[in-house]
Amino acid sequence: MRSPLRIDAFPHRVIYARRGYGAEMTSQTIANTPTADQIRRAPKVLLHDHLDGGLRPGTVVDLARDSGYHRLPETDPGKLALWFREAADSGSLERYLETFSHTVGVMQTRDALVRVAAECAEDLAEDGVVYAEVRYAPEQHLEGGLTLEEVVEAVDEGFRQGERRARENGHRIRVGALLTAMRHAARALEIAELANRYRDLGVVGFDIAGAEAGYPPTRHLDAFEYLKRENNHFTIHAGEAFGLPSIWQALQWCGADRLGHGVRIIDDIRVRDDGTVELGRLASYVRDKRVPLELCPSSNLQTGAASSYAEHPIGLLRRLHFRATVNTDNRLMSHTTLSREFEHLVDAFGYTLDDMQWFSVNGMKSAFIPFDERLAMINDVIKPGYAELKSEWLFRQTASTSGSAETGR
Repeated sequence: MRSPLRIDAFPHRVIYARRGYGAEMTSQTIANTPTADQIRRAPKVLLHDHLDGGLRPGTVVDLARDSGYHRLPETDPGKLALWFREAADSGSLERYLETFSHTVGVMQTRDALVRVAAECAEDLAEDGVVYAEVRYAPEQHLEGGLTLEEVVEAVDEGFRQGERRARENGHRIRVGALLTAMRHAARALEIAELANRYRDLGVVGFDIAGAEAGYPPTRHLDAFEYLKRENNHFTIHAGEAFGLPSIWQALQWCGADRLGHGVRIIDDIRVRDDGTVELGRLASYVRDKRVPLELCPSSNLQTGAASSYAEHPIGLLRRLHFRATVNTDNRLMSHTTLSREFEHLVDAFGYTLDDMQWFSVNGMKSAFIPFDERLAMINDVIKPGYAELKSEWLFRQTASTSGSAETGR
């Protein structure tokens, strides 16, 4: 049983205390491991998902054929899916980046962008995601002659189509877009201004992505200062590969609302032999200020941020009550879904439906939509959804117990 936290008199020192006799009974105090079906049906929130990293393999093949793109390594969808996964797992940055050259390569027309975005929304809804923020870089979709504005409008049309199709299939989802600027390019301010123009038309915020090393977020201060003046939201890929300096710059120089990944905050946390935990100044700031961490377990394993799910920092960050969220990053490359991410965490840490709800509420609290809408999603969609799942578990156990009692008479 996971123990609750007790903060003692020493600053930044955390001690784990056992739950005493007579503590309040909840579903967490009983074995309550969610099934794969429950995990899929649970209302989940996704904040970090790349549009060009989540295509269906069959769609990549179709779009390549329709557009005359002849550089795919495989044209059979099953073999192509395997190639994407093996390339992402190879440990070679060159091969990993090659995967995106193929997905972006087939996303250069309006029809392709609409289709990819619509299928993204449908796939997420089928997986039980009720709210998603999906990011993409408009500057990477101009080779076919589209303008930045046409790219944004095509993706938004696709998301709305996907939402409608999901409703027709009995699922509910709301999708917002994050416009991403590439760190190595010089268009961050232009993309930030684009995000601001479309902020009431499906775009909920801004992001920068790409290699951290050599491309610090401070290169794009003009974009972040502009967004702050416009009272707009932004997240920054930081603390995935480059460590604490990347996180510190994203927060203290750039003013990020959220950290894309942020997993390397673990480098500022020391676990002592006696079980106490000491937080450094930056880790304390991140926790105290409730800075959301967009953690992506499977992706982090591929990039070397963790050696296994059981060793992933999300376990400690959850116990220390950081604002941790669970995300997919690139569903195609990681061969994952948000449900699959939770399945791995349930296996590694024994998480329950209560834990899943905690992560989902964290995600919704951290979303870039108005407060009243976030609150309504939490109170009217997320909490009732988990309550229903917990009641299913309760009645299954009751039925099983009743059956045993009848047999024993």
